[in-house]
Amino acid sequence: MGPVIKENVSLVNYNTFRIDVSARWFVEINSEADLISVLQSDFIKTKQVLVLGGGSNMLFTKDYDGLVLKISIPGIAVLEPEGQGSSDEVVVRAGAGVSWKYLVDYCVSHGYGGIENLSLIPGTVGASPVQNIGAYGVELKDIFKCCTAVEIATGAKRTFGYDDCGFGYRESVFKSSLKGQYIITSVSYHLSRSAKLNVQYGAIQQELQRRGIEQPSIADVAKVVSEIRVSKLPDPATIGNAGSFFKNPVISVAEFERAQANFPEVVNFPAGPGKVKLAAGWLIEQCGFKGIVSGNTGTWKNQALVLVNHGGATGLEVYNFSEQIIEAVADKFGIALEREVNIL
Repeated sequence: MGPVIKENVSLVNYNTFRIDVSARWFVEINSEADLISVLQSDFIKTKQVLVLGGGSNMLFTKDYDGLVLKISIPGIAVLEPEGQGSSDEVVVRAGAGVSWKYLVDYCVSHGYGGIENLSLIPGTVGASPVQNIGAYGVELKDIFKCCTAVEIATGAKRTFGYDDCGFGYRESVFKSSLKGQYIITSVSYHLSRSAKLNVQYGAIQQELQRRGIEQPSIADVAKVVSEIRVSKLPDPATIGNAGSFFKNPVISVAEFERAQANFPEVVNFPAGPGKVKLAAGWLIEQCGFKGIVSGNTGTWKNQALVLVNHGGATGLEVYNFSEQIIEAVADKFGIALEREVNIL
């Protein structure tokens, strides 16, 4: 039996902001064959299509008058098993519907390193290259090998290598030139059996030192990153949110020097030749937005970068509140904040 298309389905349990909107049509995809079947059907030819993974990077401002494809493709496979030659490399492939947390936990428990700094990021595997997810000094592109995808218009399969993806800061071709054209079905990652740890991020160093860990393991780093995230970020199961709502702005050195002249304490990080990354959370906090409640929405008490649904918030209410933050940061710092969350 093929996938069943349902009508007028609430999406409140399919987005981590827990915004109560409905999809005109909804279908759950459990295999690549399911996906191709739906894409090649007559039903889809006149429909708008929205691809939904974990719904962790999305803000619905209205009902969706189209077909939602909920990607739930499972499975994790080790393509180059332990013991093959002398190489430390291992390639892990995961279905697009696998929980990102589950994948990281799987890799860490098997001693596959490179992914541990990305612990506890919400969402699914299929979204990881779209967004080029990143945290604590590591980005998805650092471990990406390839992904398989299906073209929406034709149902044809394609493999995308690293160079095909156009990775940038929270960017890829799947968000730009190929937006809305492909659906990712699986992703393969380059990992290592030997620990080449990235612990340069200040919070990680401080926590390892506090615990007296001088030679951390992959599991140590994963645990520390997870606990740092829990201390700063709210659990979507407890309060609706989509994690970081805004991107950390990347500006030129000249722009940074002007900002630093007025605000010497501005939090910043190197971002490549001639570029500096600013901490969006710090900018927002300086504008007085940390932990404030505005109607049914607001910012999280421990991290101003996170917008939350205190219960009953509409997507438009959250969006309008984010506009206030963007305007306040622009007025105070002359810096333009950009939303990381997709707005629908």
